[in-house]
Amino acid sequence: MTDKIIVGWRESLSLPELGIKLIKAKVDTGAKTSCLHAFKVEPFTKDGEDWVRFWIHPEKRNNDFVQICEAPIVDQRKVKSSSGQEEMRYVIKTMIRLAGQEWPIEITLSNRETMVFRMLLGRTAMQDRIVVDPSSSYLVDFEETV
Repeated sequence: MTDKIIVGWRESLSLPELGIKLIKAKVDTGAKTSCLHAFKVEPFTKDGEDWVRFWIHPEKRNNDFVQICEAPIVDQRKVKSSSGQEEMRYVIKTMIRLAGQEWPIEITLSNRETMVFRMLLGRTAMQDRIVVDPSSSYLVDFEETV
């Protein structure tokens, strides 16, 4: 277990392929798939492949800063939220950077405007890499993440 990253229930991480240098995420072992806040989502075709362009507010409680991201679509899935509501979501695959390590994860896109955290880090992304200390927050050194 010593080779795993120990995180708190909330952490700062990076999504370098999307150009997101820092985003605060809620570490959610109850969520299977990770989720990223996207308040506007537009599918499009690029070089014959299905892509999605999406607008996000990566900073917590700051809707003035907007970032536009693009990624290939991996899938579309019906996801049930913690409130029990089902929603069809685009799924993308991108690299996550945390504690000096990088690995690919799948992320669904959903409007999380009313949520405190702009991202949920789900258990599939954590599998075999992360151990969660639910009594702590921000255990990972930010300098190792960017």
